Amino acid sequence: LARYIMARTGDSELTILLTALALACKATSRACNKAGIACLFGLAGDVNSTGDDQKKLDVLSNDIFIDALTNCGACAVLVSEENEDPIFVPESKAGRFVVAFDPLDGSSNIDCNVSTGTIFAVYEKVSTGPATVGDILRTGNDIVVAGYCMYGAATELVITFKGHGVHRFTLDPSLGEFVHTQAHVKLPEGGGKKIYS
Repeated sequence: LARYIMARTGDSELTILLTALALACKATSRACNKAGIACLFGLAGDVNSTGDDQKKLDVLSNDIFIDALTNCGACAVLVSEENEDPIFVPESKAGRFVVAFDPLDGSSNIDCNVSTGTIFAVYEKVSTGPATVGDILRTGNDIVVAGYCMYGAATELVITFKGHGVHRFTLDPSLGEFVHTQAHVKLPEGGGKKIYS
């Protein structure tokens, strides 16, 4: 994954950021896979910023993402669905990117062994000096990288780089690495399979 990102963008700080995101995705995937054994099913007892009941895995995955992104040295601000307020990274660790994310979308499905995922968008900071709220309140046109990671039978990381198409990576559990499995992903002609379940 890191080699692929560097080859496409030539941006070492963006590569570090996406490597930290991938690490958080791997840790969250493992937590989802072990949820039953580790007693991670059920409610945590709190409510998130959108009024949803937080699940134990919501809290754990949020902590994983915040830790990975805060300490990678590439992020200035983090915006999580699980937090009421943005997280401004201390200046000593701050980089030039803003990341908005939902660490575990669909977490209400986890008790039923149905796929869940992480969604994210990366912006480049526009202010000079310490990050401000203006770095957060932006349109989708300003997104540099966006994607999702799906946790299910396989762990899939799908990323779109502005102007470089959509790319799919699959976690190889024997290597612990995301392997590039499909370039320039597109919806099939006619919409593809019709599945009703």
